[in-house]
Amino acid sequence: MARVNELKYTSVEICAGAGGQAVGLHNAGFRHAALIEIDRDACQTLRDNTSRNPEWDGCTVIEADLRLFDTASLGLVPGELDLLAGGVPCPPFSAAGKQLGRDDERDLFPRMLDLVDELSPKAVMIENVRGLLDPKFADYRQEIIKRLESLGYEECYWEVLEAKRYGVPQLRPRAVLVAMQPQYARYFQHTKPEERAELTVGEALHDSMRARYDAVADDPRAENAFKKWYEKALEGVAPTVVGGSKKHGGADLGPTRAKRAWADLGVCGLGVANEPDEMKDAERDLFAPAGPKLTVTQAALIQGFPEDWQFSGRKTAAYRQVGNAFPPPVAQAVGEQVYAAFEAFEAAREL
Repeated sequence: MARVNELKYTSVEICAGAGGQAVGLHNAGFRHAALIEIDRDACQTLRDNTSRNPEWDGCTVIEADLRLFDTASLGLVPGELDLLAGGVPCPPFSAAGKQLGRDDERDLFPRMLDLVDELSPKAVMIENVRGLLDPKFADYRQEIIKRLESLGYEECYWEVLEAKRYGVPQLRPRAVLVAMQPQYARYFQHTKPEERAELTVGEALHDSMRARYDAVADDPRAENAFKKWYEKALEGVAPTVVGGSKKHGGADLGPTRAKRAWADLGVCGLGVANEPDEMKDAERDLFAPAGPKLTVTQAALIQGFPEDWQFSGRKTAAYRQVGNAFPPPVAQAVGEQVYAAFEAFEAAREL
């Protein structure tokens, strides 16, 4: 999705990862002052992509542990920032983990709220896994809202947004919290963003997969293999792309159930393919019995990244960045709501 608004409002993002939320908010019209991230490879990804695009001028990539980060280094006067956004770590609330919530040392909600206190942004956007909205975390969510209210913010919504409803060819529900200072909140929509047309895996990857098979066009199997994949891939959206953790092995497309879902779409989930210019084994990457494996670039397309967004690091590290990202089109849809509220406030003030 392309940028739809003038780059008019400022933002700072924590836990920026490889830039999924940053891309979406940029497309919604937010000019990033800083992207803060602890992972070295992800920081290099952010630097590589933002430094070569004049639209990102002024964006500083900060490699830092958020717990030790001093907001004074941003050089922002409290109240100057328009939007503070971030996807705090999800393991404390993920159904795949122990769901320790506030008792998990990785929980950065308290630090995020401290940053809100220190920076006094006009709006706050926080995304996390759907599990955070489970009943077991009701008390903790209430604590978060009360803290925001004590800092002068109004909850606009805390909803599960399903990525496939916003043009992302993937099942990826995320819990998104938006809060704004009251003078802006009165102009906020207070409902989920308007849903957009569904995009299938086949539609999203057609050109990319066509190019991969064209690169081995001298193989008599190539054309039939492409057609077989495409027919299946048009059937629907992908299961959730998962990045995993550094403690686990190489990249693949998820647990057994996810691999079966990928197979139904004509994709082999038993690994990640090399990019076409690095492909050494066509049998593994394109002609496996279950179908072609996805490249990192293709996994990024499934997440909704633009095709020219490049990922730093070796294949597994790059794929992990993709799998842990927040889909840009979802971030853009929410960002457009925040942007519209700011615009409505400005218009009302001019009357």
